[in-house]
Amino acid sequence: MRLGFDNGKYLKIQSEQIKKRISQFGDKLYLEFGGKLFDDNHASRVLPGFQPDSKLQMLMQLSDCAEVVQVISALDIEKNKMRGDLGITYDEDILRLREEFEKVGLYVGPVVITHFNGQASADAYRKRLERLGITVCYHYTIDGYPNNVALIDSEEGFGKNDYVETTRPLVIVTAPGPGSGKMAVCLSQLYHEHKRGVKAGYAKFETFPVWNLPLKHPVNIAYEAATADLNDVNMIDPFHLEAYNKIAVNYNRDIEIFPVLNALFEGIYGENPYKSPTDMGVNMIGFCMSDEDVCCNAARDEIIRRYYRALDTLAENGSNESEVNKIALIMQQAKLTTAYRRTTVAARERKELSGAASSAIELQDGTIITASTSSLLGPSAALILNAAKHLAGIPHEVKLIPEEMIEPIQRMKVSFLHGHNPRLHTDEVLVALSMLSIKDENCRRALEQLSKFYGCQVHSTVMLSEVDRKIFRKLGVGLTCDPVRKE
Repeated sequence: MRLGFDNGKYLKIQSEQIKKRISQFGDKLYLEFGGKLFDDNHASRVLPGFQPDSKLQMLMQLSDCAEVVQVISALDIEKNKMRGDLGITYDEDILRLREEFEKVGLYVGPVVITHFNGQASADAYRKRLERLGITVCYHYTIDGYPNNVALIDSEEGFGKNDYVETTRPLVIVTAPGPGSGKMAVCLSQLYHEHKRGVKAGYAKFETFPVWNLPLKHPVNIAYEAATADLNDVNMIDPFHLEAYNKIAVNYNRDIEIFPVLNALFEGIYGENPYKSPTDMGVNMIGFCMSDEDVCCNAARDEIIRRYYRALDTLAENGSNESEVNKIALIMQQAKLTTAYRRTTVAARERKELSGAASSAIELQDGTIITASTSSLLGPSAALILNAAKHLAGIPHEVKLIPEEMIEPIQRMKVSFLHGHNPRLHTDEVLVALSMLSIKDENCRRALEQLSKFYGCQVHSTVMLSEVDRKIFRKLGVGLTCDPVRKE
């Protein structure tokens, strides 16, 4: 896979920038971490070479003076919001991330439930966390937020929020996903710390949008597509332009909240150390792209992937038409169609020829492999076998899994487990390959190719089961599906 991002350079200059920002403040720094802290798969997709745990690696260097505060919105708890890349809800992800942070030696403090307005689901979640020994704080909905600065900066605004007890000078504020209220938690803490006589500062580590790339750069457009459900919009930072006469890219929520931050800093320190929302950030990603063309192509693929995911969600529950329309508009502005994605074209051509649901994968060297549904295998299972055989140099006509082995599995699925689809899923194919690899050299060689699937792109002409989607996620494959249900 061609790389477009220098991860080693990024770790070096980004950690230096964070340390520099910490030194600017006194008793305590609240560092808002945007995006995924532990597994930033969006960044790794649009910036090939970016490691999903890069930000965590940097924080581990500061573990002696840092603690993590996790934030989750009561609104996301109530609607069981899912992490699309992992297929789990935000509330479950809080616990998963907590365990992962503690494994690497980071101290994890309280959980803050934001946007609280008496939701029963949030109350139940709080009780669940408290039974596990986790401290929970409520931060409430404030009328007129973020524009009613007088109310926000008062005892009826931030003053109503629970104070989050922290013990270390660097407080990392993170969340499972965007729109959780991380910045508001930081600002609320500045208010409460000031009341307690503590000089606290704030900084922001937001991966996207990339401030020193053009507004319509594919990497920035891909971020807008990724947050279409939040109605985020990339914008030129007007405060930065006025202060420095330089163009910098930010997004609407940071620009809208800046007057609040400005008023808070002026109330606490008499002046604001930041002249723009962009000044608040410590993002060095734009300096670390080693091959811009590779990143641009990956970002275009990501925009289309987000479009297909929104289409699939619409087909499944019909609740996100506005998100689909927004990403369609983004694609139009970027002059993109689904035909840009080579696997989409190849899978549909295979479907036309075979008359059955089909799939296609683009391998790291650009080779396209296709497969169709058969009486024995679904399109994704057949695709994995075909691609593995190609990579291992095994002739296509060789049957890795004998038909006499597949038929008993199908019989078990239908007769004993009462399934409706007798065809093998990807996980069942991989288990069968593993068993056969003990004595079959071809199966062993085919299994050894699975690591080469990382970073490859796949398209299916039908929506795949959650089992198949999970397998592709674990293989590191970028998957898209036509919004068509399986027959």
